[in-house]
Amino acid sequence: MDKTELMAKAPSIAASMAAADVSPGIQLAQTRYRAALVSGWGVPAGASVLEVGCGQGDMTAALAEAVGPRGRVVAVDIADPSYGAPVTLGQSAEHLKASPLGSRIDFRFGLDVLDEAVAFPDDGFDHVVLAHCSWYFESLDRLGATLARVRRWARNLCYAEWDLTPGSAEQMPHLLAVLIQGQIEASGSRGEGNVRTPFSRESLLRALPAAGWDPAPAQAVDTTALQDGDWEVDACMALLDDADRMAGLPRTVRELVLSQADVLRSLAKRRGNVPLPAYSLTAR
Repeated sequence: MDKTELMAKAPSIAASMAAADVSPGIQLAQTRYRAALVSGWGVPAGASVLEVGCGQGDMTAALAEAVGPRGRVVAVDIADPSYGAPVTLGQSAEHLKASPLGSRIDFRFGLDVLDEAVAFPDDGFDHVVLAHCSWYFESLDRLGATLARVRRWARNLCYAEWDLTPGSAEQMPHLLAVLIQGQIEASGSRGEGNVRTPFSRESLLRALPAAGWDPAPAQAVDTTALQDGDWEVDACMALLDDADRMAGLPRTVRELVLSQADVLRSLAKRRGNVPLPAYSLTAR
């Protein structure tokens, strides 16, 4: 399916998501973004795909449309199906499974691909996808181990993540929000937020060869229609308001975080914070 055809199907793909009943405009923007990623990766009809870190299935739905009725998407996530708000992962998966795309998708929640009990056939998938999920990992080492493990199961890697290098001053609130969250996590105060290990594109490019992947050059992707800048600023502010989490930080870390929070508050808007750029790549 070429890019024009897949992008034209974005409204019907978005309608298959449970979140479309809550925020249809936001869901359509998120779906269009993921359809553009899938088109850029060149995932063909009939392909078999393993998606790691599927979350609520935004990327899963776009992949299912691309592979068509002869393809399949096995979508896994380490989180419990009760995770997520205002729609949980389980609720979103059930909604998507009930859609015309559902027969192409196999959701598996609570699954850690590093668990030795988890096994897929060697070269059993045409593609493995990690899209905007790697900052959820508790460390870069754990991501590297995951990339090495899935190398046995798939011939091609499709990857996308936020880029820590802002392209404009308007993206600074999103950057500060993710760095603050990452510093709190790195101090040992573990939570369940979207951001645990924000690492640079350069760090990822160093990790891929060590895990056995040969990456093609990364490509910039347009994120301007997305709402993630607002979401991460909100998540960071909620974290800063958590008195117990803040009190538990080492004093030097807390002082650093509070100073950066002052800057964030001076720059952030109530709504309309411009998201960071993102990058996309494939590897073999």
